[in-house]
Amino acid sequence: QVRLVESGGGLVQPGGSLRLSCAASGRTFTTYSMVWIRQSPGKEREFVAGIRWFSGSTYYADSVKGRFTISRDNAKNTMYLQMDSLRAEDTALYYCAATGRQSVTFNRSPSGYDIWGQGTQVTVSS
Repeated sequence: QVRLVESGGGLVQPGGSLRLSCAASGRTFTTYSMVWIRQSPGKEREFVAGIRWFSGSTYYADSVKGRFTISRDNAKNTMYLQMDSLRAEDTALYYCAATGRQSVTFNRSPSGYDIWGQGTQVTVSS
């Protein structure tokens, strides 16, 4: 079974930065896409950023474009999310997720991802 483990969350002041990591372990499988999804209390899960594992193509929600950067290290089976210029509205539980399904159009829907981590909390507050 593939396991995803997030780390790097915490409390940060507005304007600050955090770097999240998502490490994959266990039975290897062909990952085609990975995403960061976040969920705030009382809200639905929302797409934050995504990456195609082989090509490295990246995709962002409009709300984080220019502030967040997604990347991956194939050798370490690890995905990252560099979050800069953080705002109070970025406060959420951040999940990483992966899928072995290919798609022509990058899937931004949380329902399109089979394997999930446990989440890491990001709180932006002064």
